[in-house]
Amino acid sequence: MKRNAFWTLLLVLLVFVSCQDKKQEKGDLVYKTMKVERTSQAVKANYSATMKGKEIVEIRPQVSGLITKILIAEGQKVHKGQALFVIDQVPYLEALNTAEAALKSAKAAEATAQLSYDSKKQLRSQQVISDYDLQTAQQALLSAQAQVAQAQAQVANARNSLSYTTVKSPVSGVAGMIPYHVGALVSSNISEPLISVCDDSEMWVYFSLSEREVTDLTLQYGSLEAFMKGMPDVSLLLSNGKEYAQKGRVDAVSGIVDASTGAVSLRAVFPNQEHLLRNGGTGTVVVSTIRDNVIVIPQTATFELQNKVFVYRVVDGKTSQTEIKVAPLDDGISYIVEEGLAEGDVIIAEGAGLLKEGIEVK
Repeated sequence: MKRNAFWTLLLVLLVFVSCQDKKQEKGDLVYKTMKVERTSQAVKANYSATMKGKEIVEIRPQVSGLITKILIAEGQKVHKGQALFVIDQVPYLEALNTAEAALKSAKAAEATAQLSYDSKKQLRSQQVISDYDLQTAQQALLSAQAQVAQAQAQVANARNSLSYTTVKSPVSGVAGMIPYHVGALVSSNISEPLISVCDDSEMWVYFSLSEREVTDLTLQYGSLEAFMKGMPDVSLLLSNGKEYAQKGRVDAVSGIVDASTGAVSLRAVFPNQEHLLRNGGTGTVVVSTIRDNVIVIPQTATFELQNKVFVYRVVDGKTSQTEIKVAPLDDGISYIVEEGLAEGDVIIAEGAGLLKEGIEVK
């Protein structure tokens, strides 16, 4: 008896649930709608970014030799012209001494040739010697003068080579890591630089917009130059999620579209007096714009079809598919509608991609 009662109760429950489902199927579906109004909207768009110093110089030796001194510490701030390394100077000092000695010898030979020429010039005026003898003396003098010039060039070259044994920083900035140690043999063709110095007084931050966004913004401002001048200052979120204290300005837009991503690179310049930003670092550029008297709708009210954006307006109680044009920058939550909707229109606010034309709306 108990077993029969159990099956009877189960049957009653199934019939009850079935009836409830049928009632729900017969009931009218209710959609969330919104009335379109004009308002002011602050739009923030985030873009991944990488940082580079204003100048990054890889310092390599101009002469070969053993490193005898390292005059800086890794990560140290350096100034332009500061000595960083010393390469063994002994062979270059000897080369300079040899060149200077050769110069003295050449000058002595020049003086002798000058005396000979002056003497023969006087003898020629007295008809003692022929023109040939005088011209020979003159050519000997010219040859001696050429030897002096060559010796002077060798001295200058030796002096320059000696000066290159002291490796100096060509820019002010922050030094990187040092891959070499005292006693290491280096030359001008080493694969890894002695050190890199980064001028990080200003930091160049690179980020990308889609080709469509750049095109729309260029058309909106009238030209690429006007776009860069009129674009508001941008913010920077650091890798720890905190906002950098200083604002940056966009000063360059690439003229080339990346064929693999369809993106266009932009560069923003941020001051970096505190040296908080580092070359090679990452962050997020935040582009903020404020638009007044605009129509703003949630992105949940839209759907895309063939690179076009649509909404469903409620017309005479039924859905009507409507194409709209939205602003190029958005915050990922809402769109600013530039064309396709008017103030007072009623649209479906959620789930537009699941609807179709002509559905009755309650």
